[in-house]
Amino acid sequence: MNRFEADLLAQIKRRGDGVRGRVVVACSGGGDSVALLVLLWTLRKSLGLDLSVAHADHGLRPEAHEDAAFVRQCCRALGLDLAEATLGVRAHAEAHGLGLEMAARELRWGWLRQEAEQAGACAVATGHTLDDHTETVFLRLARGGGLGCLHPLAPRQGLRWSPLAELRRADLRAYLAARNLPWREDATNAEPFTARNRWRPILETIRQEAPGLDRHLFETHLQAEEAEHLARTLVAGWEGTRWSISEEEILLRREPWLEPELRWTLESAFRRLGWPREAALLRDFAPWLVRRLRSGRKPSSWGNFHLNPEPDGGYLHLRFSRLPGPSTLEGHLGKCPKE
Repeated sequence: MNRFEADLLAQIKRRGDGVRGRVVVACSGGGDSVALLVLLWTLRKSLGLDLSVAHADHGLRPEAHEDAAFVRQCCRALGLDLAEATLGVRAHAEAHGLGLEMAARELRWGWLRQEAEQAGACAVATGHTLDDHTETVFLRLARGGGLGCLHPLAPRQGLRWSPLAELRRADLRAYLAARNLPWREDATNAEPFTARNRWRPILETIRQEAPGLDRHLFETHLQAEEAEHLARTLVAGWEGTRWSISEEEILLRREPWLEPELRWTLESAFRRLGWPREAALLRDFAPWLVRRLRSGRKPSSWGNFHLNPEPDGGYLHLRFSRLPGPSTLEGHLGKCPKE
């Protein structure tokens, strides 16, 4: 076991990924998935893994049969069972009005779940890397994902296991090259027909200025995840004393609230009630509500939210009138408070 392999083993154990026994390794033949296959095969005894391999031909590239032949050769060399499938991605996309990328993902994961179930596997291992995490973060930020953008790529998400989540793509290829192990390159990864592919050259330019971008971003996200967990734990501890939910109402105690405290409380309560909880909505609404909880003595409204004081003055009700249509700030709330 070399240093790179030992570092990966330490990462998996530190995270507590909780994967043992039968694992299906999804292998396309590309650098990430070949590195995944070789690394897990090398660490299989240390991790208590029983491996098999799955390869899907999406039917989109003429060289796909060469990729399949390459994966077969890898499996023979490692003595591993291989399951193969040819997926009609283009027909599925046309039939369901999907893009090719989404159609390929749907069919691939449907088949992988089936293979895992038949094999009695506890997980499907995928070659997601730290680079994939960075790309996903920027895609989400561009769409306005808020704090949710700062969640690190979870190495374990249900059936999917991504043991390489903290490793750079370039380091995986350097590992394969050092061991004189080949891999296949998918030329479509450089074609700008998906948002992810368009982000890749932009991020490479940023990395020239900030080589530690991916690692620093991942560490920042771990800290943000911890901070969010602490905030949610604090808000949960206040339930029953500072706030509570009764049927379709939120009861808030009349006491000094800081705006961040109230925003986190509202986000938690709105989530449970299925109410709109966009960051901009809560940021606009919280200051108005803080003032009303501090000094309001009569019913008042902010858009479609209605605040009514309790008769004894100890609690206030927060009511939301459901409206049909999309959950947008303008459509559901408006911005004109009424006294």
